[in-house]
Amino acid sequence: MSFYRRGCFICLGALLVAISLQLFLIKNYVIDGGVIGIGILLSHITGLQVGLLLLLLNVPFFLIGYAFLGKRFCALSFFAIVVLTLGSNFLEPLPAVTNTPIFVIFFGGLFLGLGVGITIRFGGCLDGTEVMAILFSKRSRFTIGQYVLLFNIVIFGSSIFIFGIKAAIYSLATFFIAYKTIDLLIRE
Repeated sequence: MSFYRRGCFICLGALLVAISLQLFLIKNYVIDGGVIGIGILLSHITGLQVGLLLLLLNVPFFLIGYAFLGKRFCALSFFAIVVLTLGSNFLEPLPAVTNTPIFVIFFGGLFLGLGVGITIRFGGCLDGTEVMAILFSKRSRFTIGQYVLLFNIVIFGSSIFIFGIKAAIYSLATFFIAYKTIDLLIRE
């Protein structure tokens, strides 16, 4: 598959994640995990834009990705995070599509999982924990989604202190849908 075609799919994946974050999750105090979750928590604490924080926090992980997964992976991943940053910044002023918890959890998780799954399937990633999950999954029997879920337990636990127990439970439920969607897309 051509680099250009991969780039188009990765752009679609990153935009789906931006839609999930800005139109479903963040405004309802539901977080994603990984570096994105840390970025959401820091944005809430500091008032800085989520997109900018995502770019800055992911740099060390993309350097690891470059070292172990190659420059093509790094270029596609960097492109994905730039699209996610721009998409997040563009969508940030818009209101949430819904405030109904079941819809936030389901659609937020579905769009998140589709976006992350498409991005990984076509050779990139959007989050530093995905880089680590890809590396670890190549050396074990656990899936990328399972590793990402393990990494995120600490982040979801931290969100209890910032957003409360209800938001943490919603975040975990959302990520469960996302992780199942990621694994489904990657296995196909």
